[in-house]
Amino acid sequence: MSLRHTGPGPGDAFRPGPQRPRPHRRRPRNRRRRPRLPAWTATLTWKAAVFITVMCCALAALLGALVHVSVTRQTVDQAREKALSRLDDVTTRYETGEPLGPWGQLDPPGLPEQLRALALGGQRGTVVTEYEGDPTMWAAGPADGRAIAVRVDYALSAQTITNLDRAILGSSVLAIGATLLVGAFSVSRVTSRLHLTAQVARRIGAGDLDARVNDPRTKDPSRPEDEVATVSAALDTMASALQEKLLNEQRFTADVAHELRTPLTGLSAAAELLPPGRPSELVQDRVRTLRALTEDLLEISRLDAGGETVDLDIHELAPLAERVVRPVRAAGSETELRIARRARVETDKRRLERVLNNLITNAHTHGAPPVVVTVDGAEVSVRDHGRGYPAYLLERGPQRFRTESGGKGHGLGLTIAVGQAAVIGAELTFADAPDGGAVARLRLPEYVHLADAPPMPDGTPDVLDKRA
Repeated sequence: MSLRHTGPGPGDAFRPGPQRPRPHRRRPRNRRRRPRLPAWTATLTWKAAVFITVMCCALAALLGALVHVSVTRQTVDQAREKALSRLDDVTTRYETGEPLGPWGQLDPPGLPEQLRALALGGQRGTVVTEYEGDPTMWAAGPADGRAIAVRVDYALSAQTITNLDRAILGSSVLAIGATLLVGAFSVSRVTSRLHLTAQVARRIGAGDLDARVNDPRTKDPSRPEDEVATVSAALDTMASALQEKLLNEQRFTADVAHELRTPLTGLSAAAELLPPGRPSELVQDRVRTLRALTEDLLEISRLDAGGETVDLDIHELAPLAERVVRPVRAAGSETELRIARRARVETDKRRLERVLNNLITNAHTHGAPPVVVTVDGAEVSVRDHGRGYPAYLLERGPQRFRTESGGKGHGLGLTIAVGQAAVIGAELTFADAPDGGAVARLRLPEYVHLADAPPMPDGTPDVLDKRA
């Protein structure tokens, strides 16, 4: 028998056969999402409670099983010894020809078959089963080819085991409940301290550098410190160091700005005495820029110190915006004022004008005309048509001495605007317009007079003065 090679030879060309199209894998359309657990299940108290409950249940089950097995074995052994003792007595009576007594019988009808077979095989044994509805301990042995057996009432022993199981279950439930309450109380004390530490950390992050945890365990050297006290002490130390550093920076900025004012005043006077010409104009322009920078630094230092006082009064918002826009238009800048809805606001006029002037100046300096100032109720928006705000400003707000517009400006105008807006209780936000350009929105507390307040169901005004 010979083998025939049917494949391609060395000189044959390989011709690929028809390829089967690969099956298209379909993406699962509706994937079942895992159910999201409630937020409270992620808390340390919940996890500790679950852990304590599971451990207590496991320990109670283990101890209960050990006690149940030990007591059951002891009870069964006692009943078996009693039954075997009676069996010996009955067997002796049978061998001597005496009556078997009330306990012994030959081949009793209720004898379990496995025990009967054991006795007929020449061995003795015991078994617990039900006889006439009651638990019974049987003992049987051989007697001349027959089975001689005795039975002992096992109901009392079975009831003892049942009562023991109930006692074990009840005590386990009580022990688990008590342990859970004590554990939850202990854990809640720890978690409350952690929550206090987290609240203080958030206050520090929001700018309240005077916030401290002041854990009593860190104040008393005689008391041992736990991990929470260590974290609290570290947070207080960090806050104190950060506060000291910021205060030093604020004092340095204020001192530098104050020290620069005196030589700048003399330099400005000297620049005015220079002969007319291009060099004189350049010197005077740089001196004005330096004076403006110094005044901005002084204003920022005052805002950082937090000692600013406001002069609140009721003003029409539209005339204030027009008052700020008018000199900007007079200087030749393309600025448009739109009034969608008039409203009265409770604010500090001088500080509000400072905020609006800085926003409009920033729009002209870093944006593109036209700049549109819109008054809509108690909200003023300033929009330009440039490239929009930088990404860092939209994420973290204005930053000092940082700008991305070709080196123009020092990044202090918007910083001052944010600080002054916070002083007068206004909200200043920055965003990019959907169709291009940057938009700054200033929301002020609106003032509603008694006559304009919405009436209550009985016809009386809702409030005397409403500030929305």
